[in-house]
Amino acid sequence: MTFNRSYAFQSFCLMAMLWSGAFAQSMQWKPVDPVHLAMKAPVVEKDADAEALLWEVYINTASDSGTDFTNFVRIKIFSERGKDAHSKIDIPYLNGVSVRDIAGRTIKPDGAIVELKKDAIFDRELIKAGRMKLKAKSFALPGIEPGTIIEYRWREVYGYITNYVKMELQRDIPMHLVRYYLKPNPYVTMPMKTLTFNSNPPPFVKEKDGYYRTELTNVPAFREEPNMPPEDQIKSWMLVYYSPDVKKAPTEFWKEEGKRLYEIHKGDMKVNDDIRRAATESVGDASAPEQKLERLFEFCRTKIKNVTDDASGLTADQLEKLKENKSPADTLKRGYGSGPDINFLFAAMASAAGFEARYVKLGDRGRKFFDPNFTNPYFMRAYNIAVKVGDQWRFFDPASTYVPFGMLRWQEEGIQALVCDSKEPVMVRTQLSPADQSRIRRTARLKLTDDGTLEGQVRVEYTGHFAVSMKEEYDDETAEQRETKLRDAVKERLSSAEVSNLKIEHPQDPLKPFVYSYTLRVPGYAERTGKRMFLQPAFFQKGIGQMFATSTRQNDVYFHFPWLEEDLVMMDLPEGYALENADQPSDLGFGELGHYKVNIGVTQDQRILQYKRELRFEGMMFPKSSYTALKSAFDTVHKSDNHALTFKQGAVANVKQ
Repeated sequence: MTFNRSYAFQSFCLMAMLWSGAFAQSMQWKPVDPVHLAMKAPVVEKDADAEALLWEVYINTASDSGTDFTNFVRIKIFSERGKDAHSKIDIPYLNGVSVRDIAGRTIKPDGAIVELKKDAIFDRELIKAGRMKLKAKSFALPGIEPGTIIEYRWREVYGYITNYVKMELQRDIPMHLVRYYLKPNPYVTMPMKTLTFNSNPPPFVKEKDGYYRTELTNVPAFREEPNMPPEDQIKSWMLVYYSPDVKKAPTEFWKEEGKRLYEIHKGDMKVNDDIRRAATESVGDASAPEQKLERLFEFCRTKIKNVTDDASGLTADQLEKLKENKSPADTLKRGYGSGPDINFLFAAMASAAGFEARYVKLGDRGRKFFDPNFTNPYFMRAYNIAVKVGDQWRFFDPASTYVPFGMLRWQEEGIQALVCDSKEPVMVRTQLSPADQSRIRRTARLKLTDDGTLEGQVRVEYTGHFAVSMKEEYDDETAEQRETKLRDAVKERLSSAEVSNLKIEHPQDPLKPFVYSYTLRVPGYAERTGKRMFLQPAFFQKGIGQMFATSTRQNDVYFHFPWLEEDLVMMDLPEGYALENADQPSDLGFGELGHYKVNIGVTQDQRILQYKRELRFEGMMFPKSSYTALKSAFDTVHKSDNHALTFKQGAVANVKQ
């Protein structure tokens, strides 16, 4: 959909006047329909515990503060589960976003109103995802019961004017009506366009004060499933953007985009004598291309401080005083730089070492799968460096502190990338790391006592994408915070576990695996009945549920990257007990996608049990039509992981390792 019109420049005073009128309207409580007060059952989804009667958003893309989203939500509670689910409200936001003007209230079926008090609103951290921390304004609305209506409003302020607006058309609750009012950017002369995913909202309708309205009714809830594609791939939403009406074939568009980006960034990879000397020193006696690039890569990653990394150790005041690098030579001389600075330095040093290096734009399959038919750079917001080795382009990202040489962030592996060039830009698929490059290796040396208590030493090691994830999660936390989180993770799986002497290795080291070890005691690990003891030898899988618990599936299945798990458990058995049943789970093959192997044995004297487990899986994307077969395979793995051995007191030893 396109609006073919131009926006004349408006004075600040006029904008402020128009915005104040719309803002005042959006920040007022709306009349409550008596029908909604009397409503006893959901309308959109028959089993819903709560439904949003209205979710309304006013968007001003050029307010005096930048871009503003003013939200109003009205929800009807139908059950105790609905009450529990909405008893506490979180309004999430990222760094750089301000959440203001929060208000809320609860409306009883008889029309009585209980207001939210200002001192009931507080900040908390929801999650940390990689380098981004997701925070929330949290509050609990008073007096919620089945039959009540809750409503709340808030304003999100982004400190910039944007040419791209994302409008969520589906939430985690069924909605009777979702409505958007959008005021376009008055400074952009290109036509405003929309791109809609998994939905078909009606065209925008012009409203007063320069706003345009669109809405949807009876929108089902969006529900998460384990190992599903990214939300933006499967939920309903709309992108509003500005673009010329000139239509180009995708091949032509991306070729021109590659040339344009090359011209913009060619100066950012400029080589001078200092760069040449540093490249020569870093390469040293290396002769093979791979070895040369690895040394250049590790120099940029370890010798240049990444000031945009949350674990840089620099305070806000220190960051403010840093000079801006204008060339790779500045980055080299000062020993610090932003992520782009570090990548450009690597490109310059690679060029100085005789390689052909290019700037690369690519998507992020952790957000949405890239479609080259959408001829707009919005979905290509990541960047890397491509280096030609022989006749092949290889991709590198030394700015990602913990990503090993030869790998990219998992979100950027195995996808199309635009290699920019002055003459022949090309789309090339990035490398995909095999399973053995992202490994979890777990070992345990344990002792089982005759009352079923398990105790001993445990060690867990992560490499590849697993290590990147762990380091990004833990690198900016204190030693005490790290220990608490890991101890809680063990106790979540084994509720009676007692964890001590917890040690974490290499939480900020870009070259070494992420490792933690601890001393463990688990009372009642093995179940004792009379003279028999029942033991699950797969210690590391104890307490873990099925990967796919539901019998049906709404979405395709998506694993982020191939992986490998290797477990070794050595367990001293209590004296006087012998293995009564010698069966063990069968191996399972996944064809070209991998395998599941288990080996269980005991020494001839029945004193030591050895358990080995290996799970290799190379698969990533599976259509929901294959869910039954995929679930069956992982259900078999889960059943095998929960296989129990029976030991009997006084039994004759009759099994050899």
